[in-house]
Amino acid sequence: MKTKINGILVVEGKSDVAFLSEFIDAEFVTTNGSEISGKTIEYLKNCRENRDIFVLTDPDSPGKRIRDVLDCEIPNLKHCFVAKEKSIKHNKVGVAESTQEEVLNALKNYIVSSKDPIGNIQMSDLVSLGLVGTEDSESKRQKICEKFHLGFCNAKTFLKRINNCGITLSEIKENL
Repeated sequence: MKTKINGILVVEGKSDVAFLSEFIDAEFVTTNGSEISGKTIEYLKNCRENRDIFVLTDPDSPGKRIRDVLDCEIPNLKHCFVAKEKSIKHNKVGVAESTQEEVLNALKNYIVSSKDPIGNIQMSDLVSLGLVGTEDSESKRQKICEKFHLGFCNAKTFLKRINNCGITLSEIKENL
């Protein structure tokens, strides 16, 4: 039985749709890579009034770029992240290379983007916790990203995501 998604699932391409439609019943919108057309953005803006929009892009730079473009245009998107290390096949990284379990986990643990961050953590807080500027900063950030389903991110993106999600300093400290 397929998992029903009451909303739109935004993915990068046809191979993602082919893989996902095996086990998910949803309306799929493809961006056709990182060049999202104005027509696609307008369609999603119009649909946003009545439906949730889930963004499930590849765990790489083009996937991040797509998320950033959509975030600038459409508020309150639901971002779903597959783990990069669980989404590799034949030297390719992506949603279509992931597993059903990883995708369903990503859909269940989405984060909502917001133009107005609800948290107030500063870059200096990340530095004091060793999440920026040390040899093991990346591995520490990744641990927090996995705990809160934030996807892989550099320090700047990490700061944005934790503030958008309202994750507190005490929650970060508890999970380091």
